[in-house]
Amino acid sequence: MSSAARVTAYFDEPTNTVTYLVADPATRCAAVIDSVLDYDHRSGRTSARSAQRIIDDAGARGLSIKWVLETHAHADHLTAAPYIKAKTGARVAIGEHIRAVQAVFGPMFNLAGVSRTGAEFDRLLKEGEIIELGMLKIEVLHTPGHTPACVSYKIGNLVFVGDTLFMPDYGTARADFPGGDAATLYRSIRRLLSLPAETRLFLCHDYKAPGRDQFVWETSVAEEREKNVHIRDGVSEPDFVEMRRKRDATLAAPVLLLPAIQVNIRAGKLPEPEANGSRYLKIPMRLSPELET
Repeated sequence: MSSAARVTAYFDEPTNTVTYLVADPATRCAAVIDSVLDYDHRSGRTSARSAQRIIDDAGARGLSIKWVLETHAHADHLTAAPYIKAKTGARVAIGEHIRAVQAVFGPMFNLAGVSRTGAEFDRLLKEGEIIELGMLKIEVLHTPGHTPACVSYKIGNLVFVGDTLFMPDYGTARADFPGGDAATLYRSIRRLLSLPAETRLFLCHDYKAPGRDQFVWETSVAEEREKNVHIRDGVSEPDFVEMRRKRDATLAAPVLLLPAIQVNIRAGKLPEPEANGSRYLKIPMRLSPELET
């Protein structure tokens, strides 16, 4: 019955992020996976346009959103989880290892209000745990490496893999964030690719590899095994780790890294207004030695 899940994808081109609305047609219960809050870093302007579109689509189809699921604390976009929760009553869930991410980034941003226990989320998910969505069963797979808290969501032959994998012509996720690890990522990917060949994989991002003119975000285990430029069958763990470390050393930080992390580790809660009524995000400065006084 899990294979009957209905999936609708919403692509946010400014952040190259794909959000999914997953529905059980029998009970009309639904979940949103990896939502996006519209945020312009240059002006500080925010909008719930993208999230509201999903809520409106769900309403038009008679769906009731029960869960907002995060594959991890994203570094490239802000989550709209609190907005969707406020509008629908949905519960917000993430992998239990978010505690480790909070323990690293809470002090980095000097965020006194971060629990380090994951208490900001409605539910912390363990490896192998099952979430019920109407008649559908969502199995939680702990797939760390990109971050220590990454999880994938398996519904029958559908798996939502977050940032762990990209399309075969683009490769795999970076592993150089705090708590990330290329060898761990390799093992997580191999676990996913040990699933049946026909398993459908839904990705959180697409960047249009050179030579491709369209965004695509669905692939299969068979296609990844055969064609993934980083980790197709035959690529060993040492070779992958060497490739990943060399490649990661050339990558710039995501544009929204600093605002995204400090919001997303708090389940999307924005900073409280200060005395003047405005809200402020923190940008840690790294001074060169000659500027240190």
